[in-house]
Amino acid sequence: MQRTLFLIPHELGPLPVFGLGWALVVLAVLFCIRLGWAATQYAKYTRAAGGSGASTEGPPSVQTVLMAEAPFWGAVAAIAVFILPRVEILNAVGEPVGLPIRGYGFFLVIALIASISLASVRVRRAGLNPDLVYSLAPWVFIGGIAGARIFFVIQYRETFIGKTTGETIRNMLAFTEGGLVVYGAFIGGFLAFLAFNYRHRLPLLKFGDAIVPCLFLGLFFGRMGCLMNGCCYGGRCEPDWASIRFPPLNKVYQEQLKSGELLGMQIDPETGRIGEVIEGSPADDLGIKAGDRYEYGQFNYPTTAAAPTDIPEEEIVPGWIMNVEGTTYELTPAELPAQSLPVRAAQLVSSATGITLCLLLCLLSRFITKPGVLMMIGFASYAIARFILEIVRSDELGQFNTALTISQWVSVYVLTLSIGGLVYLYKFADQSNSVRATAE
Repeated sequence: MQRTLFLIPHELGPLPVFGLGWALVVLAVLFCIRLGWAATQYAKYTRAAGGSGASTEGPPSVQTVLMAEAPFWGAVAAIAVFILPRVEILNAVGEPVGLPIRGYGFFLVIALIASISLASVRVRRAGLNPDLVYSLAPWVFIGGIAGARIFFVIQYRETFIGKTTGETIRNMLAFTEGGLVVYGAFIGGFLAFLAFNYRHRLPLLKFGDAIVPCLFLGLFFGRMGCLMNGCCYGGRCEPDWASIRFPPLNKVYQEQLKSGELLGMQIDPETGRIGEVIEGSPADDLGIKAGDRYEYGQFNYPTTAAAPTDIPEEEIVPGWIMNVEGTTYELTPAELPAQSLPVRAAQLVSSATGITLCLLLCLLSRFITKPGVLMMIGFASYAIARFILEIVRSDELGQFNTALTISQWVSVYVLTLSIGGLVYLYKFADQSNSVRATAE
């Protein structure tokens, strides 16, 4: 709905924010404050210790702080000077406008913080060291993001091809703007979780039971990010409490415009013939009739000279130009519908599913004591919920010559494996424990 929450401007007064600008000034001031604080604390300690300052238990000296923290401050300065200016977005004439704070990335950070906070509480209640959560978090985050992005890039690989290799790579890495698949995140995060457990020799099932509800809390916030980004939407529907409309720059709006549906036309994709024109629709107002031939339609962006320069190029709302039966129609943004036709609010449904599963699993954990069972129930429950959700969504096609989407296929496999895991835990695991106890 709102892809960019806010924009950090390119300039404030006489200086740019990033590069050789205000960010570097603020960083230098903070660094001086840090050194001043270290000098003050060290001076107080040496006076209290009789001026020797020889004890190793006191605060570090300024020289020690410089040696220890210089790489960190240098890295932050390098990011502010060299990296952040390169990710600023441009206006229509190629001038930097500012650094966008994306709604998707914002909710991704909230999801991470909330999941880690809940995990630390649950791990402590499970009798494990809560510090393990903070050690595990980078593993799962990196593995989850990598898995989610790889899954998405493979699924939609043709949309990432740019004019140059560098542009293609940048497109693939721009995950904060959307384009993450939940199942890919689960797979990548779970593999990272297994690697972490193997390295630290932790009780896999017990630790997994403590962690699994936190994944769905992350899903709750993550899908709110999808709503802000305008992705993962549902299919067309009548306006009701479970429907939602999107503004012009969102994908669903543009797809409805390309298909003619937004203008009130039903177009045969093979012949180009218009089968029906809805009475009172924009197409009807233009005099277009059923049986006319739809030749082409495309977005009509303003020329560089006419485009506004005070906003990012990506926020310029285009018009629409199309040719029907030899007649060309040009529609300005003001003449186009202000919103898309209603679609199912699949993002909100998925978000509600996430928080519901989180709460239910937290409740079930009070009654289920067998290690691993809660984790398998969580995986199985999400597989069922995701399979049903894909029926509501319309942004993915069937795979392997079937009507099932790739996520539904993965759901089938996850559900099968989860049921198999439950059978093993309740039957074969007990038998193994009995044999081991008898042998002892």
